[in-house]
This record gives sequence, structure tokens and C-alpha cells, in this order.
Amino acid sequence: MKQLFRILLLALLPAAALAQNVQMHYDLGKDRRYVTTTVEMFKPDAWGSTFFFVDMDYNGADVNGVSQSYWEIARGLKFWKSPFEMHVEYNGGMGQWQPGGAFQINDAWLFGGNYTWNNADFTRIFTLQAMYKTIRDKHDASFQLTGVWTLHLMNRKVTFSGFADFWREDNTFGTETTRYVFLSEPQLWYNATEHLSLGTEVEISSNFAGNKGMMVNPTLAAKWNF
Repeated sequence: MKQLFRILLLALLPAAALAQNVQMHYDLGKDRRYVTTTVEMFKPDAWGSTFFFVDMDYNGADVNGVSQSYWEIARGLKFWKSPFEMHVEYNGGMGQWQPGGAFQINDAWLFGGNYTWNNADFTRIFTLQAMYKTIRDKHDASFQLTGVWTLHLMNRKVTFSGFADFWREDNTFGTETTRYVFLSEPQLWYNATEHLSLGTEVEISSNFAGNKGMMVNPTLAAKWNF
């Protein structure tokens, strides 16, 4: 156990200096029971906004350390006063099931636009994105629709946040090919202090990550807000 915590700490340190929050999740899904760490940042500026997150899984039976890593980075760009932004995004990752046995997650580029709505005190924020998507070695022309939300409740002591993605991607399961993927990860946090939040995330997916049909995988989680 001490070795696991040392591995997690060393994995998180380089990115934590730039992050707005670092999360640790223990996955309670069927046949999962592993730890995932997330480093996440969102930063608005005069020309739009930058967002990224990095997920690292520690679930390889024959792997000491990170068994899979995945990241997304997105840039919203605008030169006008409007809730509309241009949007460009990159997704990619890789993993290993044993030392020397590795795989890649097909990387993807997305281009499009997004619209963001918020109330006056930013306790309710919603963003809708519509994007062209190209997936390496799969689809030169696909699409993705994304909704992202944040709700602060009870004088910001409770936060309900998350996203929902729907995109076109062909996946073959036996003799059957599915055409679309859905993924949503709502999170519910109790903000115990200014920096520490405790809560849960529920991964709800369909035809995602090599699994046919619907799956629901909850986690127990802690988050440190910088």
C-alpha cells in the first residue's frame, strides 16, 4: 500500500503545479476495483479559455504503476464579446497490460464551436459544443456533441458537475457493429473546506472502451482544489 501511494504521488507531482484540482477515485464498478487519478485545469483569458485533464489508471494485474493514461486538451478562442467560441481539441492516450505489452488509444482531433451560459454569480454554468471529429485509423469524418455543466448549491458547499458526450464511432463486438458511443460522468462533491472536496463520480456509458451496451460504474472520490 505504501508503494502504491508513492507511485501516485510521483505521477501527480509534475502536473499538479499547473492544475486547478487533483482527484483520486476508487472505482466500484463490476470487476474494476482500481484507483484512477485525475489532474484537471480550466483557465479563461481575454481570448477565450484553455481546458485539459489527464486520467491515469492503476489497474494492471501485471503492471506496477500506471496501466493506462489518457488526456484531453481543448482551446476555446474568440475575439469578440459573445457566449460563442471557436473550439479545437485533442484526445489521446496509451496503456499496457503487462511489461512490454502496450496499446494505443486512437487519438482524435475535434473542431467546432461552443456556447456557454451562466448566471450572474456563476453558480450555474452550462456549455454546449458541436464538433467535427476525426479519429485516427477509424473515421476521417465524424462528429461529437458535448454538454458540460456546473451547479453550486447550498452556498457552494455542494457542487454538481460533469459532462455528457455523444459521438459517431464504429465498434465491432463479435459479429455486431455499433455506430455510436455515449459517455457521461456526473460528479457530486461536498466541499468540506476551501481546498478539500469529497464525493463521487458515476461513469455512464454505452459502447465505450470495448464494452458493448450500457455500463454504470460509480466511484468514491476525493479532490484537492488549488
